[in-house]
Amino acid sequence: MNRILMILIAVCLDLCFGDPYWLYHPVRLIGKGIAGLKRWLQIWCSREHGIHKRQEIIAGGILAVVIIAGAYGITAGILYGVSLIHPMAAVILEIFWMYQILAARCLKNESDKVYKDLKNRDLAKARISISYLVGRDTKSLSEEEVAKACVETVAENTTDGVIAPLFYLFLGGAPLGMAYKAVNTLDSMVGYRNEELEYLGKVSARLDDAANFLPARIGAVTMLCSSFLPGFNGKRAFTTYLRDKKAHLSPNCAQTEAVAAGAMEIQLGGTHDYFGKPVEKPAIGEEIKICSAEHIRGAQRLMMGSFFISFLLFGGVYFLLS
Repeated sequence: MNRILMILIAVCLDLCFGDPYWLYHPVRLIGKGIAGLKRWLQIWCSREHGIHKRQEIIAGGILAVVIIAGAYGITAGILYGVSLIHPMAAVILEIFWMYQILAARCLKNESDKVYKDLKNRDLAKARISISYLVGRDTKSLSEEEVAKACVETVAENTTDGVIAPLFYLFLGGAPLGMAYKAVNTLDSMVGYRNEELEYLGKVSARLDDAANFLPARIGAVTMLCSSFLPGFNGKRAFTTYLRDKKAHLSPNCAQTEAVAAGAMEIQLGGTHDYFGKPVEKPAIGEEIKICSAEHIRGAQRLMMGSFFISFLLFGGVYFLLS
């Protein structure tokens, strides 16, 4: 079956069903693999070499290579094995995995919870809901800060959960898509600049930056196209993007955040607490409007518009090259 059609079916499944909680997700298995191998490597580092920066970086490299290669190899191997039984069964399985790799509906559903909590004026519940989406401390966030955190998450994860997975699915099918999810999961689990993971997670963090470099910029361009929809300021989105696209500690996160901030005339970024310590980040955009729950809806619209345009772009390029 043509890959464009397979991915189209997967996109439709994602938009219709998202990630049901009862359905076991491959990322959970990847996460268990990371946690188990990480513990073993940390024990190896401490027993054989003591706490040493160089050895932790090497251990982090081993962790990344084993997990990413394992995710690709296991996915490709299972698909090959199933294809020997029946080719159509392999196609169905690959479509199913493609559907699980995409996360547009899941991101919308989770951000909807924050939106509803804020609309119901339940700040305590909104803080809990947003805590599942962000790494920052959320216990003392105001309504505006909760809304900002949610908008930032939707804008940033437009790359991680939507555009990049779609990009790698077109590039290499479910095996490469699963390898990307492994990179992304490694970064979310060990790619932190804290005492425990500063060096062990360095390779994973750099790989995530590299894997998202092109998708983040494609996502910014497709989101810019979406910013000319009614209700957004497309001109300001463009000028804010040009000015603030590098205003982040990550080389990729500000790409889509800058577009979203300009399109909705709000300010994102700034200093936040992580694990009890303040982390300074540049401001993105200008505070023409106070960020509120309605801007979460706006971020969702920008994400979905970017998703649709990116599918047409990737599908068109794949069709022309195939």
